[in-house]
Amino acid sequence: MFYAVFSDWVSFMDSVELIVCTSEGIKQQFADMVMCCDRSSIGKRLPGAFYIHVSALSDLDPTLQIYEQSARCSLQQQIAPTLIKFSTVQPKISYLFYPDFEADPHPVLQQSIQVDLSTKQTSHRDYQSRKNPPVLHRKETFVAPTHPLYSKFAELTRQQDSLGLLNNSREIGTRFGWQQRLEAHKIELHGHQLACPLATLSNRTPPTIDRHKAALVRTALSKPVRSALEVGLFTPETTFFDYGCGYGGDVQRIAEQGFSGSGWDPYYQTNTPCVSADVVNLGYVINVIENPLERREALINAWALTQKVLIVSAQVLVEDRIRGTVMYNDGVITRRNTFQKNYEQEELKVYIDQVLEVDAIPVALGIYFVFRDEAQAQSFRASRFRSRTTTPRVNASVRRFEEYKEMLAPLMAFVSDRGRLPTAEETQDFASLQVEFGTLRRAFQVVLQATNVQEWDAIADKRRQDLLVYLALSHFSRRPKLREFSSTVQNDIKSLFGGYQQACAAADLMLLSLSNLEFIATRCQASAVGKKLPNSLWVHVSALEALDPLLRLYEGCASRTIGRPQEANVIKFHCRKPKISYLVYPEFDADPHPALCTIMQVDLRDLHVSYRDYDLDDNPPVLHQKDLLVMPDYPLYMKFAKLSRQEADWGLLEDWEKIRDQRGWQKCLEDHCAELKGHRMVWQKDADPYRVKLVRSTIRAKQVGRKGEE
Repeated sequence: MFYAVFSDWVSFMDSVELIVCTSEGIKQQFADMVMCCDRSSIGKRLPGAFYIHVSALSDLDPTLQIYEQSARCSLQQQIAPTLIKFSTVQPKISYLFYPDFEADPHPVLQQSIQVDLSTKQTSHRDYQSRKNPPVLHRKETFVAPTHPLYSKFAELTRQQDSLGLLNNSREIGTRFGWQQRLEAHKIELHGHQLACPLATLSNRTPPTIDRHKAALVRTALSKPVRSALEVGLFTPETTFFDYGCGYGGDVQRIAEQGFSGSGWDPYYQTNTPCVSADVVNLGYVINVIENPLERREALINAWALTQKVLIVSAQVLVEDRIRGTVMYNDGVITRRNTFQKNYEQEELKVYIDQVLEVDAIPVALGIYFVFRDEAQAQSFRASRFRSRTTTPRVNASVRRFEEYKEMLAPLMAFVSDRGRLPTAEETQDFASLQVEFGTLRRAFQVVLQATNVQEWDAIADKRRQDLLVYLALSHFSRRPKLREFSSTVQNDIKSLFGGYQQACAAADLMLLSLSNLEFIATRCQASAVGKKLPNSLWVHVSALEALDPLLRLYEGCASRTIGRPQEANVIKFHCRKPKISYLVYPEFDADPHPALCTIMQVDLRDLHVSYRDYDLDDNPPVLHQKDLLVMPDYPLYMKFAKLSRQEADWGLLEDWEKIRDQRGWQKCLEDHCAELKGHRMVWQKDADPYRVKLVRSTIRAKQVGRKGEE
């Protein structure tokens, strides 16, 4: 499928004017090429060579593209290779042909064409007649993370690594060597999945799984229970029960928080009775039960004990970190003899919904809440899209307001929270105001005299936007009837929209506009919030609610599926493709240029979730200009902004391609005689005085130019 991409790229590059290089020019070009290979964030770097799949060729540094172009011009005809090999030892490029690259987990090399750039001579090798041709491993290292099969390739490699199948790579570089390795480990490949040979399983009885070994000794609350606490599902009277509690860590820590709770486990807590509770936790249980009927029974039993909210969590495929696995039933058996059912995120929701006949609410990756009361469920959904508001400041001295300031404060707080005045059934807390002013409307007129009317209008508009985003997203499941909302939300809808039908019509029109990517791109580029790049908008999660409501809806289409990863602190809005990415920068506040740890991307066309981990990468991408991602009221905004101005003055931010990763950024600092002390630029010790003089001149020119603009 990617050969068409390569042909298009060839046609484009044919229009590039080639320069005939001298031998010195070739040496310099070769040196530049090697440096670009070392710095490339995609592709496979081995001693003496750099490999890239043709689909990712256009993503490489332009230096590598031009270098490859000069080699291709020595060929007699157009070709459609699979991989391109850049030799980093001598000026040569090889074109490798693996016709079954996508379908075969370990494709066979059929032919290669090598071009010597110093002599412009080519050589050809044909492997089709060989009985023992070279085979390919770790296919994900050759493609970009955006490749549609990247996750499948990477998952296979992780499993093979865990079983030691890829150790001593020299022994498995050919078809026979690879087959011997698989036979020695008694493993077969079924497509891109590992399995035990059927012959070895045919005479076996079903294995006995040690489910209890999957239990974890927790030193803190599990993420599912912590999520329930953070969103306010626990009140002082709330009771808690942990179904399948393992060692009982969550029960112990919930008790430490002052809540009543207990737990049952078929291995560790067999004598504890199963009792009903307001909040029931089924934490990472259904994914470790190998029997589908018992798995279903566990879910039903936990729901039967639930009075208000059931928390269901399971390991999902994109977070799979299992090492040492073979397939069994619809999951895998690990080396510890435990079972793991690897759900897709959407698959997990469908399973819960079908078994319990409910509409589970995604809270985070692999975590769902199921409410007994539909009104409570809808209120929770709506609350997740409520943006923060603050009560407008008093900016005028009004005698009547000053006299009744304390009495008016609760009314101001209510309107700040709901964006409207209380209705007749909500006036019980404002009886004294009604006695004094006659009506709450008259009382609020006094408030308006002492505050800015536009600020109150902005609060009402913000609450309308919150409801529109929520109602638009409810279109994807079963949009609730008005009576299924709490009375408070019903009053919000009536007061802010005039009626439920009008609110739903406005929400549907808003949702329809998302189909126009050009419209999305325009909104991204016009956004007053976030860091704008040519094809994307980057926003810190703290600034999400300040975005245009259409962009909030755009992100909501992704988070309704995965619940927005709790660890993610930056959201990337793709403008040219319907995708949302969630990025995790653990040191966002502390590190002036934090390294990317993980990235999770949701394709809105099919809700496919792809995941990439940079945790072990020795050259991860780094973040610049953090102040652009947050709002001015962010606690560290001034510190971030001051650093960005310094770096711009020093000329550090002018070539984004060169500073996108850690090594490139470090080299940029060295080239400018700079180093970082926290969020402050300082001169390098023992820096070249002449280079310092040049940089100082640049800084002065930038500062003068900025003052002139001001």
